[in-house]
Amino acid sequence: MKKYFYKLIFKYVSLYARNEDDIIEINPLHDHIINKFYNGKVYFLDDYSSIPNFNKTWDDNNEKPNYILLNGNVHYERDIQNFLKQVKAISKTSTRIILIYYSSLWKPLLNLVTFLNIRQKTPEQNWITHEDIDNLLRLSDLELVKKESKILCPIYIPLISYFINRFLSPVLFFRWFNLLNISIIKPIDNKIQNQLSVSIVIPARNEEGNIEKLLSRIPKMGPDDEIIFVEGNSKDQTWQTITHVYEKYKDKYNIIIAKQDGEGKGDAVRKGFSLASKDIFMILDADISVQPEDLTKFYFAIITGKGEFINGSRLVYPMDKKAMRFFNIIGNKFFALGFSFVLGQRFKDTLCGTKVLFKGDYYRIVANRRYFGDFDPFGDFDLILGASRIGLRITEVPIMYKERTYGATNIQRWKHGVILLKMLIFSALKMKFI
Repeated sequence: MKKYFYKLIFKYVSLYARNEDDIIEINPLHDHIINKFYNGKVYFLDDYSSIPNFNKTWDDNNEKPNYILLNGNVHYERDIQNFLKQVKAISKTSTRIILIYYSSLWKPLLNLVTFLNIRQKTPEQNWITHEDIDNLLRLSDLELVKKESKILCPIYIPLISYFINRFLSPVLFFRWFNLLNISIIKPIDNKIQNQLSVSIVIPARNEEGNIEKLLSRIPKMGPDDEIIFVEGNSKDQTWQTITHVYEKYKDKYNIIIAKQDGEGKGDAVRKGFSLASKDIFMILDADISVQPEDLTKFYFAIITGKGEFINGSRLVYPMDKKAMRFFNIIGNKFFALGFSFVLGQRFKDTLCGTKVLFKGDYYRIVANRRYFGDFDPFGDFDLILGASRIGLRITEVPIMYKERTYGATNIQRWKHGVILLKMLIFSALKMKFI
């Protein structure tokens, strides 16, 4: 039982922490999980004895870790709030704390298997609820990013336990009875990060009539912002217009221009980000359906710590009559619900093109990209899934959605809808049903 159980926990933890990440486990009772990580170390906050034959320990002289694992600690710590504050003290802003705790519904059964010596005896004292955890996090200046529940069958039964734990345990009703709860937590940092500049990537395909007026409406945010136009195989004069605008305004704005190498918006965005050099990366569609002036809302949301991945939401305010067709609205709401379920974080609009994140976090997503592969021609879900996997705090900024005044939409409603559905299923198998 123990071998199978710890194998499952390692699989769930390794969804977030890669083998090459620095990860420490605090006050562990064994090394069954942390020993599987190449850079895994242990750290004892108080006078706990060390684990026999385990010499990979972390100390205060080491660089602060990418991940901290708390496996069941909240069940036997006498002062959980003080314990969490100690954990926060050895964290950096980007550290993610993986907190594992167990459902009180399983307490009688766990007591029984412990009595029968099937399960290792642990000094459990506290059986706490989700609400208790949320309250303790707030008191300790920590913030819940996302929460999952896992393991409906902790005993290995060939085929049966695989089916139950992969396909039933994530589903509503069944997940109420899961044994394991996994919370991804971040330290709260209330410092305002001033003097950060932005790189605004503008993918443009068949947007000849929008380029110059779009540029004139982009607000100044940081001290040294840059604007990157990436042209994408247009059939009109978009590239010629971009080059004209570059020559006309290059002394007024810091402009970079490029043609994308492949096809699709996702390829254009990645090309733009590869040329970007500032602290914060932004995406702004060239159709001006999202007002360029609204970028300041995204900027202040990220520099004030309201979120680490800022996503636009077009479905809060009334939109222009022809800005989004009826079936597009239905599709947007469906995919928002679907991806909210898969990622364990609430989304109202996954398909808004305006997204903002820190440069460092983008490159962490790039480093994790091989887990999902090159599956997203639009670029939205490559970033959303990547942000969720590394535990970024995702925040939505409501914006006004306007009807385009030039050209026709590049969206092919039914064709792209099928692609999005395939991506949703793919994402569920990689993130939820694992």
